[in-house]
Amino acid sequence: MNLLLRKTGYLVALVIAGAYALIAFRGPNGVPALMEKRRQISILQEQNATMAAENKRKQERIEKLEHDRSVQELEIRKRLKLLHPGETQFILPEQKPDTQP
Repeated sequence: MNLLLRKTGYLVALVIAGAYALIAFRGPNGVPALMEKRRQISILQEQNATMAAENKRKQERIEKLEHDRSVQELEIRKRLKLLHPGETQFILPEQKPDTQP
């Protein structure tokens, strides 16, 4: 009788532990939350890679502006709207896209 009670007690404890594990895995902090965190991590990794590439591109632009005299001149002319003697610059108004069919 004592052996039967002990085995039944172990079985009940195992069933309770299994039910708790099932509830814990399917609950709000279980597998669905883990999958959502992994999705968020992959999105953030993509954003990080995009930003790293953009930072590298900007750093290369800064290097060119620091060392290449022609790039410096073009940037100055563009920002200050300067022209060499004899040059003509045409500034066209921005065209708004037609919204009517």
